[in-house]
Amino acid sequence: MKNIIAVVNQKGGVGKTTTVLNLAAAFAKRRQKVLVLDLDPQGNSTTGCGIEKNQIKTSIYDVLINKVDINNAILHIEKASFDIIPANRNLSGAEIELVDLNKRELKLKNSLALLKKQYDIILLDCPPSLSLLTLNGLIAANYILVPIQCEYYALEGLTDLLNTIELLKSGLNPHIKLLGIVRTMFDQRNNLALQVSQQLFTHFSKKMCNTFIPRNVRLAEAPSFGLPGVIFDNQASGSIAYMALAKELLKRLNV
Repeated sequence: MKNIIAVVNQKGGVGKTTTVLNLAAAFAKRRQKVLVLDLDPQGNSTTGCGIEKNQIKTSIYDVLINKVDINNAILHIEKASFDIIPANRNLSGAEIELVDLNKRELKLKNSLALLKKQYDIILLDCPPSLSLLTLNGLIAANYILVPIQCEYYALEGLTDLLNTIELLKSGLNPHIKLLGIVRTMFDQRNNLALQVSQQLFTHFSKKMCNTFIPRNVRLAEAPSFGLPGVIFDNQASGSIAYMALAKELLKRLNV
């Protein structure tokens, strides 16, 4: 599977999970077979799909630590037409347990190689830190998508992340590429947001997505209904933006 996309930003609250779920639904609307993999111990992608975390029988924790077949952890989200491998609080302990395992940084990559179902796109919702779980995601992925909020500390954090990617390319994952940087919760009326956006295009012009995701109440409401925004309200400005972003990214992926 060539289109494994790690959605990464070590800063929290930038819209990673919102981006994962809405892109998954948007890709599915474009007839792509999509799998979401929740790598965040908070399990927000899981609850955002209407799944009760405490009732999960098999999660990504069982795949990484207990060597459960990854195919047995897949759940189908009927209303959004994509699959998900869920996460719950058990994943918090995986960071410690992985430390003592042989080839710990390759656990996810090796598990994904066992997938029986063929997916066009796999989206990895990584934790908001450069942790061992995030490292597993970055090594398993072919592409990285970075959601970024246009605020003061954004450029500093992005530079650190890009340095990490360069280290990966020189060692553990030489084939990984930066698919794009997407501006989330973007308010065109905010002067600071406009200034940071301009700086981003100055420094990373070829990697910036032209589509931005506006700050949108309907996107924020959708998870409480267990749905991605593009399914919950497909006419909301945020949903329309994610459909446009999916189209732009598919073009970059040559799909």
